[in-house]
Amino acid sequence: MLINGVFKPSMIKQYESVKRMFDVLSSFIGLVLFSLPMIIISILIYGDSKGPILYKQERLGKNGVPFIMYKFRSMRLDAESEGPRWAEENDERCTEIGKFLRNTRLDELPQLWNILRGDMSFVGPRPERAYFYREFKRTIPDFYKRLQVIPGLTGYAQVNGGYDLSPEEKLQFDLEYINRRSIGLDLLCMIKTVRLIFTHEGAR
Repeated sequence: MLINGVFKPSMIKQYESVKRMFDVLSSFIGLVLFSLPMIIISILIYGDSKGPILYKQERLGKNGVPFIMYKFRSMRLDAESEGPRWAEENDERCTEIGKFLRNTRLDELPQLWNILRGDMSFVGPRPERAYFYREFKRTIPDFYKRLQVIPGLTGYAQVNGGYDLSPEEKLQFDLEYINRRSIGLDLLCMIKTVRLIFTHEGAR
């Protein structure tokens, strides 16, 4: 999307329009196709542990506008009793069904609703909580640059290391995506995400 190192506004507008149409159509189809699996997952979560089926959490979207992100609950209710923290490999806070949901990324299915609403896109920097942005501001001030675009269900950082990346490394991949974003790069990220789902690489 760069022409001689400079963004062409008309090209960006066209790209964003095409991307939004794809997001709306694909998320709607996804919600219809996955409706039965989502009902089954809801029943399994209900029978596995006490607590709500859906996990709701405020995240920051484009330009720092907060929104409520939805996921299937995969952790115990006391998962953050000692304060916010990122998910870890073999996280002991996960429920039994939660481990399976995280390994297969099925816990992310409710975010199809976020995409349909326009809070998120299929591809973009993963949305983070305001808490982590405040924490990183002290040591990684440029972390806020991730908020220039709509956050995604998957992203360039996720397909190039995901949870194994440090915040600094994640930022570099996200900024590269923002500078190079295009339909082709979005499709590449989605194809790589499908591979990660089947290999379970980087799942937490």
